Amino acid sequence: MLEKLVNGLESFLFRHRVWVLVFFALCTAALGWQASQLRMDAAFVKNIPLSHPYMQTYLKHQQQFGGANSIMVAVEDSSGNIFNPQFFQTLKEVHDQLFFIPGVNRSLVKSLYSPSTRFTEVVEDGFSGGPVIPADFSTSAAGLQRVRENIEKAGIVGRLVATDYSAAMVSAQLLDFDPQTGAPLDTLAFADKLEKQLREQYQSEQIRIHIIGFAKMAGDVAEGARGVVLFFIIALLVTAVMVYLFSRSLLLTVLPLACSLVAVVWQLGLLNLIGFGLDPMSILVPFLVFAIGVSHGVQMINAIRQRVAHGMGSKQAAAAAFRALLVPGGVALLSDTVGFMTLLTIDIGIIRELAISASLGVGVIILTNLVLLPLVISFVTLNAPAVTPGNEPPPKIWQQLARFASPRHAWLIILVTLGLYGAGLSQATRMQIGDLQRGAPALHEDSRYNQDTFFITDHFAITTDVMSVIVEAFPEACTYHDVLQRIDDFEWFARNTPGVDFTASISSVARQVNAGFNEGNPRWLVLPREPASLAQLVSQIPTSSGLLNGNCSVMPVYLFLNDHKAHTIDEVVAKIKQLTSALDTEQVKFRLASGPVGVMAATNEAVAAAQMPMMIYVYGAVFVLCLLSFRSLRATLAVIIPLYVVSTLAQALMTLLDIGLTVSTLPVIALGVGIGVDYGIYILSIMAQKLREGMAVQQAYLAALCERGNAVIFTGLTLAVGVSTWFFSALKFQMDMGILLTFMFLVNMLGAIIILPALAAVFWPNRKGHQAP
Repeated sequence: MLEKLVNGLESFLFRHRVWVLVFFALCTAALGWQASQLRMDAAFVKNIPLSHPYMQTYLKHQQQFGGANSIMVAVEDSSGNIFNPQFFQTLKEVHDQLFFIPGVNRSLVKSLYSPSTRFTEVVEDGFSGGPVIPADFSTSAAGLQRVRENIEKAGIVGRLVATDYSAAMVSAQLLDFDPQTGAPLDTLAFADKLEKQLREQYQSEQIRIHIIGFAKMAGDVAEGARGVVLFFIIALLVTAVMVYLFSRSLLLTVLPLACSLVAVVWQLGLLNLIGFGLDPMSILVPFLVFAIGVSHGVQMINAIRQRVAHGMGSKQAAAAAFRALLVPGGVALLSDTVGFMTLLTIDIGIIRELAISASLGVGVIILTNLVLLPLVISFVTLNAPAVTPGNEPPPKIWQQLARFASPRHAWLIILVTLGLYGAGLSQATRMQIGDLQRGAPALHEDSRYNQDTFFITDHFAITTDVMSVIVEAFPEACTYHDVLQRIDDFEWFARNTPGVDFTASISSVARQVNAGFNEGNPRWLVLPREPASLAQLVSQIPTSSGLLNGNCSVMPVYLFLNDHKAHTIDEVVAKIKQLTSALDTEQVKFRLASGPVGVMAATNEAVAAAQMPMMIYVYGAVFVLCLLSFRSLRATLAVIIPLYVVSTLAQALMTLLDIGLTVSTLPVIALGVGIGVDYGIYILSIMAQKLREGMAVQQAYLAALCERGNAVIFTGLTLAVGVSTWFFSALKFQMDMGILLTFMFLVNMLGAIIILPALAAVFWPNRKGHQAP
């Protein structure tokens, strides 16, 4: 039935090949225009698991307390002392400039110049206070001294002013939309404005500007991602050289490259057509689509050259190659596509878009490299290469490799494979989920963004690694001693958790205010039991502090962590869950989580939860497709087992190289399996055919090597070379992906050449036949 369908399709396509090529040309032109309209898109919400309980809490209270999408601008005086006229003039201009950039939540801009930045001191009559920078501020020596005293009274050293007085901070929360247009905030355009309107405008020999926050990081990542174009060109040139060395024909070099570029154009055009943009992670997918397209194109030109060598004309050879490769090539690409689509089960927008982008790209390769390429070649006159006489033995390299399919060598290979699997599994189980380095994990440690991050964390007592636990209660809850005492107990235990530097909440501030009402006596660092006394204390804490909402029914507890490494987040979250289970009541609930680390915790948990289902789905999809294709459980297992071993070894490599399982590395496993299955399918499709004809396993494998060995090995090298250029990327996550994909492409190819035939020899033990020399 399948053979009849393939023959009918071949007859139709080659009978109407001119019209089919016209159709391809029109589609390419239309989708090329669509591709030219594609834009970069790096929305913050695409990077978080929106349905995760932590993120439901985050989104619920984001409007009132801000969230993880914030910006911090540190204005540094190179002399090491901020108390000079030029610095304060620049700080005010930076504050005002950031305030008026569209997309900034102006009510949450904070600096020394904010009216809400106030000091309070205990005097004979009670309390006295006012803005840190008074209305009559002047940059005279007396004025600067007064501000210095106010800063110390306000207790903001380490928060808004560096601990060594070398810099001051301007911070802001961002909106999800542009208030001028109402459209979603263009994160990359916003990052560009930060660079041009702040750093370029105000940085000088005396003043240095340091900017961090998600929007700025996304901008720097997008800037680094533009280097992908250069890598694409390098990969194109290197691949062209490799294809030429393989085909020894300029024409047969240009055609598969051109058809693969058509696949990239179609993929980008379809992305724009369905309303998607390119984010810094999915911009890598066209790279993969091109490499995969070339690998399948090489299989096609290899099959056509072999048939031309045996006397067929170009059209007849192209039609025969189409019939021979449509099923195995289609199954391989369909396995790739279905494998990528399993990533849709992961509730993170950036991964889902990657899945859709990769699935579209690989899907169109079926059309461009299995249909378009043979049709184009059918119009070309090919010179027949030299043919090896029939009585000549196969090349010695294939004879040596064919020994892998002999029973004696097969058992040795399987034992070695089991040893490697065991060693890999012991390392893979130690793989950590989350980031393992400080700073922004998407960028290298020496990047400007991470250097800015290190400056801020080194010179300020605050940290960018903040998690907030939201306490949800009832109106005026902060006037009840029991509620504040629970928050205070929670904060004390959290503050003494390994990984937490310090904490802040309404309860700890209220205790300090109570001591202030009593001449600063530390004996009064307690929470009064009377509601009226508590109400008096809480009235001194404005909602702008971020410690309570308008009716005091929601009160965040802020946890400032040492770092955002995976084990730190795991320990803190585990402790918080333990505390919340003990302290939650019907009326008071401690909700995880908000803040940058809250987002990371949710993302890590989403990645951990998705890891095993994703592996089951991708292997399940490949298993079903191989089973339908080969109609043999043994053949299917011979393809699947090497893939599984290589996946385990890839996870072990991640452990050895300190690469955590993150949003960027999680899809690599699915990509590696989906693409790695191609090798086994191409080899086993020939072996299965020869085995059905009664040939011995070793002979069948030798025949498969003679027909497709060159192409399979070339495919592995081409894919590996294509992604190996990522080693030199300005983006660390791209470098990590390049390392893992290069490993998986090469080792999956070796698995198909070495492990697959050994498994076949064990699975078909009675196939003795004539042994290959």
